[in-house]
Amino acid sequence: MKTIINTNFGKIFILALLTLTVSTAVAQEEEETKPKFSFSGSVDAYYRANLTAPNDEEWIAPGSSFAQLPGFSLGMANLIAAYEGEKVGFVADLVFGPRGTDAIFASPMYSATGDIVNQLYVYWNVSDAVTLTFGNFNTFLGYEVISPVANFNYSTSYLFSYGPFSHTGLKADFDLGSDWSAMLAVMNPTDLTEFNPTGDYAVGAQLGYSGQFLNFLYSQGGFEIDYTGGFDLSEEFFLGLNAAHFSAEDDGGSFTGVALYPQYAVSETFSLGLRGEYFMTGDFFGDAASIGSDIDGDGSVLALTLTGSATIGDLILKPEIRLDSSAEEAFIDNDLAPTKSLASVLFAAIYSF
Repeated sequence: MKTIINTNFGKIFILALLTLTVSTAVAQEEEETKPKFSFSGSVDAYYRANLTAPNDEEWIAPGSSFAQLPGFSLGMANLIAAYEGEKVGFVADLVFGPRGTDAIFASPMYSATGDIVNQLYVYWNVSDAVTLTFGNFNTFLGYEVISPVANFNYSTSYLFSYGPFSHTGLKADFDLGSDWSAMLAVMNPTDLTEFNPTGDYAVGAQLGYSGQFLNFLYSQGGFEIDYTGGFDLSEEFFLGLNAAHFSAEDDGGSFTGVALYPQYAVSETFSLGLRGEYFMTGDFFGDAASIGSDIDGDGSVLALTLTGSATIGDLILKPEIRLDSSAEEAFIDNDLAPTKSLASVLFAAIYSF
C-alpha cells in the first residue's frame, strides 16, 4: 500500500512539473511574439456653416485654429507608427490634410515642400522613474491637442491656438511618486521644429500632481505660465480647466485666457460638453485678425461652444454650435456690416483606429 502511494505521488509531481514547464514555455513564447510595433491614427471630416454671416469666404470664421473652412471640409488623416521596447522606443506621427498643414504651419522650410511630420521622437526609459525624449513632440502646455480624437470639442480654443503646437528638443520626465511628476526640457524656439535657424533655445518645465499640471515655457523673450487640469465631480460629470498667461519682453505683446470644460455623460454612448472661454490680448504682435483690437492693440473675446459626442464603435459624431463675441467689431453680418459676434454650427465625423 505504501509503495502505491509513493508511486502515485511521483506521477502527480512529474505531471505538475511538466504542466508548469509547458505553461512557462507558452507564456515566454507569447511574450516573445507579442508585437512591439503598433499602428494607430484617425481620419476626420466636417461640415461648417455661419448662422450670422455669409459662407462664401474662408476668412469668415472663428479666429481659432482648425475647423475654419466653409461647407463640407476635410480635417486630416493622422497615421502613427510606434515601437515600444523594454527600455527604448520611437514614435513617428504623420499628418495629411488641412488640419495637419495648420498644425505644422510654422515649420521654417519643409512645410512649403510637403512636410507631414507632426511628431518624430525617440525615447529611453532610463529607469522606472526617468524617461528621456529626443526629437519633435507636441506641446506640454494647454488642455487641447492637435488630434481631434483627444478633444471633446471639435473646434479649438483661442488658448490652444495662440499657444505653441510642437517643440523640438530634449525633455526629461520624472515620476516623483505619490502621484507627483515633473518635466524639464531644452528646445528650439517655439514652433521651429525641423532645425534651429536662430541659435536661441527655449526652456520648459512642468510640475504635476494627480492629473493637475503647472507648466512653464520661456522662448525668445516670451514667458508663458499655464495650468491644465480637471476633476471628476461625479461618475457622469467632469470639469476641465485651462488658464494661461503669456508676456513678451520689449512690448512684444501678451495674452491671458481661461477656459472651463464641463462635460456630462448622458449615456454610455452620448455626452454633452460646453467650452466657455474668455481670452484677451495686449498688442499681441499687432494681431487684429483673430479677435479684433482697439487702437492700443488690446482685444478680448468670449467664446461659448456646445458640443455633443455620439460614439458608434470607433466612429465619433460631433454636432457643435459656437458663439464668438468680441469686444471689437471683428466679424461681419449677413449684410457685410461689421459686427462684434459670430454664430456658427458644425458637424464632424472622426474615425479612430
